[in-house]
Amino acid sequence: MSKNIPLANKWQQLKQHTKARVALGNVGTGLPLTEVLALKHAHAMAKDAIVTKLDVGILSQKCKEQAIPYYMFKSEASDRLEYLKRPDLGRQLLLNANLEKIERVNIVFVITDGLSAKAVNTNAFKVLDHLLLNLNDNYSFAVALVEQGRVAIGDAVAELFHADFVAVCIGERPGLSSPESMGIYTTYSPKIGFTDERRNCISNIHANGLSGKQGAQLLNYLIEKSFALKISGVALKLEVGEIL
Repeated sequence: MSKNIPLANKWQQLKQHTKARVALGNVGTGLPLTEVLALKHAHAMAKDAIVTKLDVGILSQKCKEQAIPYYMFKSEASDRLEYLKRPDLGRQLLLNANLEKIERVNIVFVITDGLSAKAVNTNAFKVLDHLLLNLNDNYSFAVALVEQGRVAIGDAVAELFHADFVAVCIGERPGLSSPESMGIYTTYSPKIGFTDERRNCISNIHANGLSGKQGAQLLNYLIEKSFALKISGVALKLEVGEIL
């Protein structure tokens, strides 16, 4: 930056590079009214994201349109309030009576609400649409739509399918600049009881973060690497040059 640029303008230039709240200005000792209202609006959107519901209707329709086998499940959490108070219940699968219809697959894609159902409603198929175009034909796969789920519920789902690999698309904790951010957690040879060191994570998939195409590229890389090496998590070393 030129030394001749006023300090206030230098701060304003930061807005080109971040969604963080910088260079807000002031009115006396307080913030401008527009910034106060914007903060309240962002806070309200973050709170709303936490209580939105997984849109199983739209998501199942997308599966039907692409002839993707899909199944619907719920966690042990009976409602949203219990889900927020009891994270353990969100990791446990409520079994239904249709388990005999489940067929073994290599990969199961779990779509679950997490802390922002809006994130997965918006972004899950932006990733899967790109991924399935390029996914190796040797892999069989299915989609599991899980209401009130947390990351570890993917292991329980994967055991039902006897799957070699699980990818959990889940709404991340909403922030004041990204209430619709989705993460994807992947595990090779998943089992109930696995902890996070066995998983890989793709984070910040949203309009101002990773695109659906970028998320799909990363997910495809993790699938290929995990199947080739039969590992995931901290044991799997990501080579950035192989992804780009």
